[in-house]
Amino acid sequence: MAIETVTPSTALITSDIVLFGLIAATLGLIFWLASGPTPFWKKFFAWVPALLLCYFVPAFYNTVGLIDGEQNSLYNPIASRVLLPAALVLLTLSIDLKGILRLGPKLLFVFVAGTVGIVLGAIVSFQIMEWVHPPAVAGDTWKGMAALAGSWIGGGANMVAMREVYEVDATLFGQFAVVDVAMASLLMATLLFLANRSAQIDARSGADTAAIDEMKSRIAAHEAANARIPTLNDLMIIVAVAFGFVGLAHAIANPLSAWFGRFEWASRFSLDSSFVWVVLISTLAGLVLSFTKARRLEDAGASRIGTVFLYFLIACIGMQMDFMRLFDRLELIAIGAIWMLVHVLVIWGAARLVKAPMFYIGVGSMGNVGAAASAPVVAAAFHPTLAPVGVLLGTVGYATGTLIAYLVGQILRVMAGQ
Repeated sequence: MAIETVTPSTALITSDIVLFGLIAATLGLIFWLASGPTPFWKKFFAWVPALLLCYFVPAFYNTVGLIDGEQNSLYNPIASRVLLPAALVLLTLSIDLKGILRLGPKLLFVFVAGTVGIVLGAIVSFQIMEWVHPPAVAGDTWKGMAALAGSWIGGGANMVAMREVYEVDATLFGQFAVVDVAMASLLMATLLFLANRSAQIDARSGADTAAIDEMKSRIAAHEAANARIPTLNDLMIIVAVAFGFVGLAHAIANPLSAWFGRFEWASRFSLDSSFVWVVLISTLAGLVLSFTKARRLEDAGASRIGTVFLYFLIACIGMQMDFMRLFDRLELIAIGAIWMLVHVLVIWGAARLVKAPMFYIGVGSMGNVGAAASAPVVAAAFHPTLAPVGVLLGTVGYATGTLIAYLVGQILRVMAGQ
């Protein structure tokens, strides 16, 4: 019997505890600088998203030999098996389905059209590149595209979840993270530019903006009545809910995946993987909680704590990257460009069909591509009181992105012949 040997690490830092402190300090420094303590850093982060640095700075540590991103326990099990499902619970429990339905059918129609555009964009871009430049979609490219679909339907948590479900290589994941940031930033810049001209655009298209005016007054009243400073009790309950359901998800996932493992067809859909069930159960738990009083935890910042978990996970993924290989496949940018173009054409066509205002296009698009992180920024560009609309649509993406991106991955897997 062959004995598997592990090559000793040559990294300067080999202690998991020291590594944990380094990653935490790095994230803190990035976000402190992103707050704009000096004019230089304010201008710097106007062009370079903090999210990208959360990938690249740990990748730099790994590349220069300061750390060993593979031989440690930070990513697995701490970040991927504990913090990721906890983030999914906290990011989905805040969804307000009743509030979203009150926003009107046109907004929901445009938002759903944006999701359809992402799904179609994945299929169309894969097929076009297979015709034009087959090496671009060869091998495991479809796995990276499945992860990107998760980001563009729900956000970073969904992207990371798909990374785990389909076991996307860290470097390939990093390459698609570059595509994600590049295309999403370009789309966001375009929408912010159009937001300043939305009145003229709506006037020319004959869009009805009465619902937006009513929305502004209703949301302002809700914010004033519900926002609060979190207490120690709030924070302890948030942590209890998050990790309590993580434990429950793991307890159910192990026997469930073992049961599906008896069927040969289950492996084709990754149903014999316990982690797939952990992700699905955690998301479902958050959705169920959103119909209970637990949703009030969002007023105390539940999603913010979930986002903290998410960024730590992103940094742990980044520290596994080989920075020198990150830009080896620039053809992936072409995939992202075609993909995004299909999304824009579909959502624009849907908006024109129902004569929806420009605001619906902006928040519907970024509610998919940027989720709760960027959609409020675009919404606020139309009017500050509309920012929560972006949060609402973004949380829908968190709730649905994992499942839809999983299905996109299965379609791409078939197209790739695997």
